[in-house]
Amino acid sequence: MRSALHLRLGGKANFRMASPLAELHFSSPHQQTGGLVHFSPDGKLVACAAAYRLVVRDVETLEIVHIFSCKDVVEKIEWSRDSKYVLCGIFKRGLAQVWSVEQPEWYCNVDEGPIGLSCVRFSPGGRHVLATADFQLRITVWSLLDRSVCYIRFPKFTEAGLDFSPDGRQMALAERRDGKDSVALFECEEWSAVRSFPVATEDLADLRWSPDSTVLCVIDSVLQYQVLLYSLDSP
Repeated sequence: MRSALHLRLGGKANFRMASPLAELHFSSPHQQTGGLVHFSPDGKLVACAAAYRLVVRDVETLEIVHIFSCKDVVEKIEWSRDSKYVLCGIFKRGLAQVWSVEQPEWYCNVDEGPIGLSCVRFSPGGRHVLATADFQLRITVWSLLDRSVCYIRFPKFTEAGLDFSPDGRQMALAERRDGKDSVALFECEEWSAVRSFPVATEDLADLRWSPDSTVLCVIDSVLQYQVLLYSLDSP
């Protein structure tokens, strides 16, 4: 950081005054609950939860574009990557709702029933919803296009241990079977398993893809102080 004080030979000092601050303008307060305020990826809209309502506003004018009524208090908000859909998690009811900002009359309910719901997220393409059941019983992949459903078993965590490759083609999932850690890879079109391999961790804590989608970083527990890198180009 540069100082605003400039010294000249001869012991004189020249002070450079900071420019005056620009005038700030504030909008009127808008109701929200749980700190759930999220901008769309394209930066054009902002969604916030107000109890059981999802309010979508224009970023420039802050005018209300849509108001969606959910079945209960919203506990999570997530935008699809193309900014066309908004996902609302209502965990105490074991369900999630998806709303379209282009077709307000369209919506989708994702109901996990008695097995409960602990986490919900969009796929990279934004046309599938991944719902993790309570106690990590399974992950259910719901299609918004044809209403098909598929199941992924043995997730180790509720939210951690799952990451999509930057190119959006694959998903890496941490698994725990027979007391041993492993990583399973799935392709994100048909959600079929690509392969699974064991990892040399004592207690896998999380994983992340490299920016070029060719290397997987596997993080062990804080007691082990190790990070493992697996090249996915090798068989």
